[in-house]
Amino acid sequence: MEANECFIASVGKDWHKISNCNVHMTVKRRLQRTVIRGSEGDDLLDEGAESAEYTITGKMSLDEYKEILTIFRAGQPWFHDPFEERQMKALFLRIDYDSATGTFEFILMEDAEQSEIKS
Repeated sequence: MEANECFIASVGKDWHKISNCNVHMTVKRRLQRTVIRGSEGDDLLDEGAESAEYTITGKMSLDEYKEILTIFRAGQPWFHDPFEERQMKALFLRIDYDSATGTFEFILMEDAEQSEIKS
């Protein structure tokens, strides 16, 4: 897989390759925070779970965007993580496209509760 391409698919469908894209990954840990009044500081508990958020940006044609919009509206997609070379269920947090310039930004979040891998 090239550094400037990513893959996304609807459940049971073929992978759609997005060329000339940039993928930015942010990983967050889930924590529980209890603020203790009248005492020093607060109590933090690391719950051990992580969730990754992917921001995908670049340029694409209107026809290609319409294909991505179909995946967006079809429900929960699959995404190929280019950093860890794995496939995962994800969900779209946001999809943005400018028809005048062809620029796009898609934000996807990893479904951390996955138990299967799409073939």
